[in-house]
Amino acid sequence: MAYNLQKLARQQGKAVLATTTHTDLAEDLAPSVHIHKRFGKEIAVNYYPNKPAKECTLMKEMRIVEGTTEDWHRLACFHYRSHKIAAPRKIFCLRRGEELCGVIVYSYPPPTCFGRRLVLPKMSMKELNEKLSTITRVVVHAKYRSIGLGAKLIRETLPLAGTPYVEMIAVMAKYSLFAEKAGMRKITEQQAVKSVSAVADKLSELGFNLHLLGSKRYVKIKLASLMPSQFVLLKEAFAKCAHPRFKREFAYTRRCPFGSTVEYARCVQTADFAKIARLVKLVGLLSQTKVYLFWSCPGLSSF
Repeated sequence: MAYNLQKLARQQGKAVLATTTHTDLAEDLAPSVHIHKRFGKEIAVNYYPNKPAKECTLMKEMRIVEGTTEDWHRLACFHYRSHKIAAPRKIFCLRRGEELCGVIVYSYPPPTCFGRRLVLPKMSMKELNEKLSTITRVVVHAKYRSIGLGAKLIRETLPLAGTPYVEMIAVMAKYSLFAEKAGMRKITEQQAVKSVSAVADKLSELGFNLHLLGSKRYVKIKLASLMPSQFVLLKEAFAKCAHPRFKREFAYTRRCPFGSTVEYARCVQTADFAKIARLVKLVGLLSQTKVYLFWSCPGLSSF
């Protein structure tokens, strides 16, 4: 709290007067004027440059260790995305003593993703698995946020991932530069998928808050509040938008992973409550702006 208080005050150009008996807060508050009042006339006044603290003192108590999926599940509730992680390669933890403070998950890369061709040549799946890791989750306990632990997790584990290249696709990277502060390069942004805008507009008309579509609980509550006629209108909006990601929800065979447009429209009309809820969550996912970030081991050049 002391570290974040001085950081925000200096960002806003505000003065803070703090009175405390806890002398161990001095380094995190980084005062420009420090008055130490003892007994009677015992007073010491010291002046320092008005500069923010370099880092929170808690950083000195943190250590990086290898972790497990169990560690991820312990902090998964603090992450905005699904708790499921696919093909984990390595997991690292940030610990303060025995307390689990953060987790980062490195996974095997997907066959394709936007932005990759801007930094790497075309590779076989075997070569991708050997040379590239994907950061799929970074989470810090709510108790320790805003002091730079996300950047610390990435910066200190990138060389430990076991591959010369690391990529990351993140929504939050648009608002927070934690990955770039850790040494990753922002390569490009993927804008919201325009083809789902009609469905998003219909959801807005029906009273949905588009910023909360990632919450399964919120989506279920809102769908349950719709009248039958409104539910039909929502289905019609989905039926007209045959986005491949929507179609995949109704695909029944591996040979045809996205099904046909006609079959998709028919399935939407007969879909149950749970399936529509899944499609609504996908609207939230496809409406997000994502950032592609990349890191290469020092001495190696990207494409």
